[in-house]
Amino acid sequence: MKQRLHRSIAAMAALACCAWPLAEAAVSAEEAQKLKTTLTPLGAERAGNAAGTISAWTGGYTTVAPGYKTGDLRPDPFAADKAVLTITAKDADKHADKLSDGVKALLKKYPESFRLDVYPTRRSAAVPQWVYDNTFRNATSAKTKNGGNAIEGAYGGTPFPIPKDGAEAMWNHRLAYAGVTTTLNFANYTGTADGKLVLAGKGYNHIYWPYYDPATPWTANYTGAYWQIRVSTTEPAFKSGESLLVIDSLDRPRQAWQYFPGQRRVRKAPTVCCDTPNDVNSGQEYFDEAYMWSGDLDRYTWKLVGKQEMYIPYNNNRWMGLPADKRYASHHIESSATRWELHRVWVIEATLAEGKRHVVPKRRYYLDEDTWGAVLSEGWDAEGKLWRVAMGVPSVVSEGPFVLGNYPWITHNLQTGTWVNGGAADLDKKVLFKQLPKLPSTFFTPDAMSGEGIR
Repeated sequence: MKQRLHRSIAAMAALACCAWPLAEAAVSAEEAQKLKTTLTPLGAERAGNAAGTISAWTGGYTTVAPGYKTGDLRPDPFAADKAVLTITAKDADKHADKLSDGVKALLKKYPESFRLDVYPTRRSAAVPQWVYDNTFRNATSAKTKNGGNAIEGAYGGTPFPIPKDGAEAMWNHRLAYAGVTTTLNFANYTGTADGKLVLAGKGYNHIYWPYYDPATPWTANYTGAYWQIRVSTTEPAFKSGESLLVIDSLDRPRQAWQYFPGQRRVRKAPTVCCDTPNDVNSGQEYFDEAYMWSGDLDRYTWKLVGKQEMYIPYNNNRWMGLPADKRYASHHIESSATRWELHRVWVIEATLAEGKRHVVPKRRYYLDEDTWGAVLSEGWDAEGKLWRVAMGVPSVVSEGPFVLGNYPWITHNLQTGTWVNGGAADLDKKVLFKQLPKLPSTFFTPDAMSGEGIR
């Protein structure tokens, strides 16, 4: 009896010592070679699908239109394409296997106005060669730690191009390449239940990705900040002068500060995370719904469900170039202006972690295989009812090159009938999304935000 017990304990100990490293380990050198053969440099399948409805990846779209310069309105590289399919509420059942639950819900809720105009699939995603090179290094070096809530051994590229679990895939989403230093003039609107369009806020942001600074050689020892953003609000008048600074890191929780003109001081903002209402967008979404998902991973357990073919918004340069009254209908984005395509996506399910609290206890995310950006998501309430539906509106940034995968984004509250967009360009401004030279490190500090505060 004792011998059997000792053998059982030894077996469990051996299993325990191996299970955790396997869950957090990088891939083998042999497996990483797939990134140069059957997989794209970021880990997508190079080949198209058997039906021929998804094309092979051949390098993405990198052609810059003659005369274009960063900050201009980006032209539509596929303007000549014609829709090959239209999906409405009446025929949604025929395409149910390629529609997310959230899209089905929007078709059902708005049967007269919401539809999917499906265009030929254009696998336009591309990034600079140095990002591909770094991604290849990351594949055999990057590891999660602290139960998936932090990573190490990654720099300057997709950390887990061949993911083994949901946390790795979500780190790929958070670290999807979107330039190094950028600025955007944004105009965010909210839609009311009775169909009115209301300005939630206008302003501008500056973003710097230390993780993607090409001036720093690849290193397996990089830690610290991967993303820094300052957001300044200019309209409406009662919000003018408000500022927000957020710093997200590979190995520690989010750090944030806010400046309010009425208080004339910068305050640490520990609640700028998770299920706190996002005041930049008038509280109509939660902070971790920005950029489709933007938060620490510790609130959920993340399951990598698998990959499937799905209709998703894609290559929406035409939509990006429209004024607000042409971009949005009464209860959603304007269907006639939105381009949908068939792509493969990774499906990730998030379930509330033990001992954690969040008003959205279950979520599902759909990550574009070519960019790793989340393009669709859903959230259920405590009673198991579908509640939150979000979609990104990806567009081609050819001078990057990259596909801006989840910026802007639209978040729907199915139960109230309201919605809000975040990150759409303000066409009233001369400078739209623009890539900048590197900003000094002092720019992304509370002192800098305080010094520029409007009194």
